[in-house]
Amino acid sequence: MAPLSPRLVVPVDVKKLPREQKVPLHNRWHPDIPPVADVTEGELFRVEMVDWSGGRVRDDNSADDLKFMDFTIAHYLSGPLRIVDSEGVPASPGDLLAVEICNLGPLPGDEWGYTAILERENGGGFLTDHFPSARKAIWYFEGIYACSPQIPGVRFPGLTHPGVVGTAPSLELLNIWNEREKSLSETSLETIKLCEVLHQRPLAHLPTPENCLLGKVQEGTAEWHIIANEAARTIAGRENGGNCDIKNLSRGSRIYLPVFVEGANLSTGDMHFSQGDGEISLCGAIEMSGFLELKCEIIRGGMKEYLTPVGPTPLHDIKPKRVKGRPLGGPQLRRLPDLLSCSNHGRLPATQDRSGTSAP
Repeated sequence: MAPLSPRLVVPVDVKKLPREQKVPLHNRWHPDIPPVADVTEGELFRVEMVDWSGGRVRDDNSADDLKFMDFTIAHYLSGPLRIVDSEGVPASPGDLLAVEICNLGPLPGDEWGYTAILERENGGGFLTDHFPSARKAIWYFEGIYACSPQIPGVRFPGLTHPGVVGTAPSLELLNIWNEREKSLSETSLETIKLCEVLHQRPLAHLPTPENCLLGKVQEGTAEWHIIANEAARTIAGRENGGNCDIKNLSRGSRIYLPVFVEGANLSTGDMHFSQGDGEISLCGAIEMSGFLELKCEIIRGGMKEYLTPVGPTPLHDIKPKRVKGRPLGGPQLRRLPDLLSCSNHGRLPATQDRSGTSAP
């Protein structure tokens, strides 16, 4: 078998603004954002991405670019991509899209990234009481390694991954999101703090046309105004995948995404050179521009056949049953001591019964 060279479907130029890219980018989720290219399942293809800010964060010693960042820009994504099978039939609602990461990395010629602490009054973070002011560290990449002049004496290999991978929602699902997040925004009190430390406001980021980029949809048109006022922001992870920031979603991984619209309309962005177990400062990964080389598989009817904790799927109708010698499966959590133990031992599955007793 001859070696495969990936087909470049979304190129980017980091010297240009997101609105100036040859293949248009977008920063919202909506079923009517048109796909920029077709991809056949099994085909090896390459997607290039700007960093989440579209180049607004600069390679310098000042954190003012983040201190005063307008987060209505987040995140600039490449896509959507319409996925079809070998016969040209697009993925359909109810299918699953298996996305395999074959290769990834920084964009050649742009091998640097940044980590930031956000200003308390502009996003904050989980430790914002202790670190209320914006700070920034620049990282330079040396192959698989990263080092920073702001953090001397530290050099480590990265675990590169995309922060955002997702499919487009259906209009029905989009309406559910908007109602759910509107309710959260309206009912949350100003005194509420998430985990007693996070002061971020608002708790939900509702649709806004401000800084809205909708790919091929021309700004200022009637269509643009309709979509811009109802399209979901990309900051939250949801049923479509989206902004999940999974550090282990790296080379060799597969992610299974539900299909809600014809063609799936796959988008990706927010590349990270590396990240810990969560973005403690909310901009805590090493953010960068980058590329992904991917292959997709369409699993027909997969949303019904394969179980998922997101739902609605048959998983939610299953009553877990014990099989001798195997850990308990299913959606129910184990007893409190087991859950606490799992929280301290990251490799211990939450379904494992350490006591040998049956489920409560």
